[in-house]
Amino acid sequence: MLTQTTSRVLEPSDLDAALAVLHREPVTNAFVTSRVQVAGLDPWRLGGEMWGWYEDGMLTSLCYAGANLVPICATPRAVRAFADRARRAGRRCSSIVGPAESTALLWRLLEPHWGPAREVRAHQPLMVTDRMPDDIAPDPYVRRVRKDEMETIMPACVAMFTEEVGVSPMAGDGGLLYQARVAELVGSGRSFARIDEHGKVVFKAEIGAATPQACQIQGVWVAPEHRGKGLAAPGMAAVLRYALADVAPVVSLYVNDYNTAARRTYRRVGFRETGAFMSVLF
Repeated sequence: MLTQTTSRVLEPSDLDAALAVLHREPVTNAFVTSRVQVAGLDPWRLGGEMWGWYEDGMLTSLCYAGANLVPICATPRAVRAFADRARRAGRRCSSIVGPAESTALLWRLLEPHWGPAREVRAHQPLMVTDRMPDDIAPDPYVRRVRKDEMETIMPACVAMFTEEVGVSPMAGDGGLLYQARVAELVGSGRSFARIDEHGKVVFKAEIGAATPQACQIQGVWVAPEHRGKGLAAPGMAAVLRYALADVAPVVSLYVNDYNTAARRTYRRVGFRETGAFMSVLF
């Protein structure tokens, strides 16, 4: 029994305690919760370590340390402990992402050792809905991407990622990891698109993280030549209908605060801002 305040790497036997922390904020924590529910806490299967922070012997805060560094329900004392551990380990992640307040503190502590970042997105509104809009009809042409359509959807996914993150997902390993992730979403029926008569993707989005409590829409993209034609809101309504019917009772997403067009579209479809994320990109 841990009786003092301390941090340590969690083990598979800590799964129930970790899930109890994750379930305190099911929407905010959907990304990490979805990973843990599939992989448990074994670092090899999880793709990273889960760090725990204990207060009076109770697990109160977490930090996922994999391709992303993600503070979870993290108090300021926990963030300081996680920052110490991350600093000693050296930077292995491509981004720090999480609730804005704890992520900002984590970055403030790590920046002298890990900086500078390629980009800091300090305020990314978290938007949530649990119902369909009354006044936006779902686009009837938006449907699940089939497994034999990987070659059709992949260029759109690469274009969206490059536009959003600022680097191509095909760099480094030739895109193997990214292609595997896209294939996983297509294979699990969580990739959606409107494909025109020429076989070109006009609109696309995915349901990324998914738990029984909440899921997260990601990768929303309209082909540049079709922007401004009113495709995004009906497309989002179509994906939202699939999400609510087949995946989870609450649907979320987060968006860059400077993307006013996207925020306006999401509000039209019924999403409301309930908090904020922050991302630090390396």
